[in-house]
Amino acid sequence: MSARIIDGKAEAIRLRARIAEEAAQLKRSHGVVPGLAVVLVGDDPASEVYVRNKATQTREAGMASFEYRLPASLSERALLDLIEELNVRSDVNGILVQLPLPPHISAENVVNAIAPEKDVDGLHPTNAGLLAVGRPALVPCTPLGCVILAKTVHENLRGMDVVVVGRSSLVGRPAAQLFISESCTVTVAHSATRDLPAVCRRADILLVAVGRPLLVKADWIKPGATVIDVGINRVAKDSGGTRLVGDVAFEEAVQVAGAITPVPGGVGPMTIACLLANTITSTKLRLGLQLAA
Repeated sequence: MSARIIDGKAEAIRLRARIAEEAAQLKRSHGVVPGLAVVLVGDDPASEVYVRNKATQTREAGMASFEYRLPASLSERALLDLIEELNVRSDVNGILVQLPLPPHISAENVVNAIAPEKDVDGLHPTNAGLLAVGRPALVPCTPLGCVILAKTVHENLRGMDVVVVGRSSLVGRPAAQLFISESCTVTVAHSATRDLPAVCRRADILLVAVGRPLLVKADWIKPGATVIDVGINRVAKDSGGTRLVGDVAFEEAVQVAGAITPVPGGVGPMTIACLLANTITSTKLRLGLQLAA
């Protein structure tokens, strides 16, 4: 048995095409160009690349991109002042502050300062609370992408057993809430879970997001299960240099799973696409428009 490879790149391309159509429709019907503001503090190379890709894909979707590259020495007060300015600008529908921030700036204070209706990262406590009680909200992009990828394998997720390994506020917790909203039976596993392999083997859908390279082995996976690997880790190669791997031992897992995301090329490409989707959602909410089911 060899699993179907879930192509996140192809699904992200399809999603961005739909976003571009919606952006064009908003411009035609309402004279509004959805705008995304991305703020980068400091010069972290990985963040630089990520922000550049976000800006490029935003413009390619026919949306307005506002980029703020600020020095690492920027004070927290100055960053909060910028967020206050972006909160009230009518041409900015979504605000994302790239994490991590320099140590002297509180990420919690920054996230809490973003207007919930413009919080396209889905991290504001208001959005987290709305998600938890099953009401419409802007939700974190990576978990949203995970659910979309699961739906490319299973048309209806209702009644499926889902195990989420990892309980972070960025992925694990919101992913669990999103699968609950799909009427799944969800277990959240973590470092204190007893007999973690046995818990994982119950899953029809196994989502792993712990940042531990190659943690999940083939014998942790129910035959035929769908495996969503959120991890992205750089490890040494025997021949020298490094390679990217996930939290799942892909080469062995692919022989057991029914479908599996690769690393890279699985969940990763969906994150920016879902960020653009959240910006469209934010724009529609501001205009009082009906959201698609």
